[in-house]
Amino acid sequence: MASVREQILAALLARLETVPGATVKREAPLPETVSAGGLIILRDGDPGDPEVILSPVTYLWEHQAEIEVILQRGQDDDSVALDVLLMAVGQALAADRSLGGLAEWLDWGAPKTSGLAIDGAASLLGATVPVTIHYGSSDPLG
Repeated sequence: MASVREQILAALLARLETVPGATVKREAPLPETVSAGGLIILRDGDPGDPEVILSPVTYLWEHQAEIEVILQRGQDDDSVALDVLLMAVGQALAADRSLGGLAEWLDWGAPKTSGLAIDGAASLLGATVPVTIHYGSSDPLG
């Protein structure tokens, strides 16, 4: 059986896969081109240092993950298209903040946008969205 952390990241990926038209990957390298529906990459991030409760031992995590949202540049309305995709990501996350009961709560912050340049490739427009996953486990590796 997978660890609580892995189950949560898999559930978060499944949430992101509900975004219509977008390609969704986990821990993938940046591509040279992106399909018309956009690309969403889940970065596993850092679980950080847990708060520990004794009797029974419980590790309370505030896991910092990151979602990269990427579009191919070249349209007059690049910023609008990115905004639409970001709103769809927000709707997918808000639909189940407990990730099927695996997490206590899911929070996300404002996107940080940037142009992405890859040598020999068309330019990309992207945004990173910080995500905090609040959950507990009985083992730091479990």
